[in-house]
Amino acid sequence: MSRAPSSRAQAGTTEARWVQWLLIGLALAFLLLFLLLPLAAVFAEALRQGWGAYLAGLQEPDAWAAIKLTLITALIAVPLNLVFGVAAAWCIAKYEFRGKAFLTTLIDLPFSISPVVAGLMYVLVFGANGWFGHWLAEHDIKIIFAVPGIVLATVFVTFPFVARELIPLMQAQGNDEEQAAMVLGANGWQTFWHVTLPNIKWGLLYGVILCNARAMGEFGAVSVVSGHIRGQTNTIPLHVEILYNEYQSVAAFACASLLALLALVTLVIKTVAEWKTEQQLRAVSHLPPERPTQS
Repeated sequence: MSRAPSSRAQAGTTEARWVQWLLIGLALAFLLLFLLLPLAAVFAEALRQGWGAYLAGLQEPDAWAAIKLTLITALIAVPLNLVFGVAAAWCIAKYEFRGKAFLTTLIDLPFSISPVVAGLMYVLVFGANGWFGHWLAEHDIKIIFAVPGIVLATVFVTFPFVARELIPLMQAQGNDEEQAAMVLGANGWQTFWHVTLPNIKWGLLYGVILCNARAMGEFGAVSVVSGHIRGQTNTIPLHVEILYNEYQSVAAFACASLLALLALVTLVIKTVAEWKTEQQLRAVSHLPPERPTQS
């Protein structure tokens, strides 16, 4: 008589088995309907007229220009966010200082602001009638409706991702190993390179992948500051919108399939990174405090 309640308590739930299966089925049906079917529809529509039409849609000059601009934007924005994310996570997780809560709030700022509003902020600052518009025009410096504006908007939208992945990981690990390394004579750079970085590498990889995916797929902020100049300031999402509005559905979905492939790769790397990070945290939690991790 006492085994059934005990087993239920160990299972962590008191619902009947049919209720559990019903909830699992509803969750799987939701994922199938709203995630997997749209993803499959993108590839089906892109290949509807065969591989020839698919490759032709990707080989257009405007498509190549959009792909090139998207890669340039990601190559600039992701390393900047990587440096900022590691520095911010190091400060927040390893030190106590005045203004720490304010810095954490600033990191979360892009999550609470619409990307369109973020783009408008840069237009108000760097636009023709903005705060620095006249000075930029006098010195022939173009930010809005040019690549620098796209990079700035992308950096603003994506900079929390690396820091938000590293902060809880570094807080869970503590700073005992760093202090031990400094006691043994290591300087700050050696401590970071040989102690901190190996401990956060999988979380760092996960943050970089998420940051890169968001940078390459960003639409709202980039749409405001780009000007939609075809072949010059259109990234892949903007190019997809233009093609779809012109009823070039195969070419539009062909370009969209690149972002879909990026999403699939992101999910795979995310799964691996989360698994590795969980193993790392589990190993750290089972170590006695007087024995640091063996490198």
